[in-house]
Amino acid sequence: MSITALDKTEILDGLFAVWDDITALGGRLTDAQWQTPTELPGWSVHDVLAHLIGIESMLQGVETPDADIDVTTLEHVHNDIGALNERWIRALRGLEPAELLDRWRSVTDERRAALTAMNDEDWSAVTATPAGPDSYGRFMRIRIFDCWMHEHDIRAVTGLTLGDDALDTPPARLALDEMAAAMGRVVGKLGKAPDGSRVRFELLGPLARTIDVAVQDGRGRVVPGFGATGDGDPGPTTVISLDAWVFTRLAGGRSTPERHPGAIGYRGDEAVGRRIVENLNYVI
Repeated sequence: MSITALDKTEILDGLFAVWDDITALGGRLTDAQWQTPTELPGWSVHDVLAHLIGIESMLQGVETPDADIDVTTLEHVHNDIGALNERWIRALRGLEPAELLDRWRSVTDERRAALTAMNDEDWSAVTATPAGPDSYGRFMRIRIFDCWMHEHDIRAVTGLTLGDDALDTPPARLALDEMAAAMGRVVGKLGKAPDGSRVRFELLGPLARTIDVAVQDGRGRVVPGFGATGDGDPGPTTVISLDAWVFTRLAGGRSTPERHPGAIGYRGDEAVGRRIVENLNYVI
């Protein structure tokens, strides 16, 4: 089992920054905006923050509250994690926006103190994460990804989106780092790229980067690069080119390729590229 080693200072700086961004964003919302439905089925803006409060509360050892109904019967609840999230959302739904924001500030203050005090051994220790067993540091990078995605879920429906000049931030880059790490599974398992495939994601815009994935024995693996050594190393067999922001919305299940006509380009084996993009959503 490969364990992801991540710098504690860098990850915590990114996590605390996205928490601060969410706090500032919440302070700008009107009462009506708090009740706006998001792209996440069944969730309003209020519910999105309630979900984040629930996750950080559980990480502080707070017991998940009971729900007033059987949440597994709700149409948008598909698994145990969805049911757990819904219990927190329903428990906090009665709070006024100011009370909810105060609750968010309180739990993130507690989390900041606990994480800052964590020693290096515990930071590197293997724990259960949404991506399987890995370091606690990897878990916190996943938390950056989750919080950053939800920040932009709120922005997308309240008219408070960021321009390109403000989109490139440390939390955004760390969220993309986490998404890049998942692309081996996306290409090999979800996208079913055949053995020998060398797939390049060519991400454009302010969050530009390249993600290369090689497939062998049915498994995709993120690799440092293709065709860069000059000694016969073959280049990619498929290149998928799209704006990095669009990539995050597709990989996070917030959008579909059909909503971005002409925004996704393919070179090489286009059939493989299209199948990967159709299965790019990897989140729970």
